[in-house]
Amino acid sequence: MIRVAIVDDEPVAREGLRLWLASEPDVRIVGEAGTPADATRMVLREQPDLLFLDVQMPEGDGFDVIEAVGGEHLPEVVFVTAHERHALRAFDLAAVDFLLKPVREERFRQALERARLELARGEAREGPGRLSALLDHVRGAATADGRRQIHRFAVRTRDRFVIVPAMEVRWIGAASNYAELHLQGHSHLVRTTLSDLERGLDPERFARIHRGTIVRVDCVREVIPASHGDYDVVLDDGTTLKLSRRFRSRLLA
Repeated sequence: MIRVAIVDDEPVAREGLRLWLASEPDVRIVGEAGTPADATRMVLREQPDLLFLDVQMPEGDGFDVIEAVGGEHLPEVVFVTAHERHALRAFDLAAVDFLLKPVREERFRQALERARLELARGEAREGPGRLSALLDHVRGAATADGRRQIHRFAVRTRDRFVIVPAMEVRWIGAASNYAELHLQGHSHLVRTTLSDLERGLDPERFARIHRGTIVRVDCVREVIPASHGDYDVVLDDGTTLKLSRRFRSRLLA
């Protein structure tokens, strides 16, 4: 019997998971919570095998729960959230799965089956320990101002994610409320701002060259003077981008 706990600040979301879990003969729900503090107490008290854990809650987040519970008592975790920006951190923490709201039943069943396999392989004790250790690793991988360094992107494709290493990105353009990652021959949209990306990307490898453009420095082949103090930046694949006077020192320093 798999002992399952549900943590989500939305009662409707908890009810949906509860109804799906009720149809599983090998599952028993041992607790529910709506805040990180209540979730921590519940997990320590009930010792579930599997935790469906919301990421963003009014009084904290799911990562606070992982930190508070600690590796010794931590179950396997399936993260559940409406915010895709949390996906990469969840993957960093070696979670069983990551479900995006609104959760489709098919994806829920897939996540539950993955958890069954993890538990059946006898990794239930090793997995949480790995999860806790990776939390320390991810927490330590931050820039000087406390922001996490960006080494890769989680790009959403329907209800799944593709992991894109940062060093596969040639340049990044602003696209309304998104940033467009340009790779060799194709591109991806991620919901973030260029300012956030500039702060998180390695400044030795990426440079802001325009209010709407970041470029990977080793892709630059030529910088050609244009008009009014601006420049044309030519990449090694022939792509031409604008370098404005305001950002000139970031590339030509």
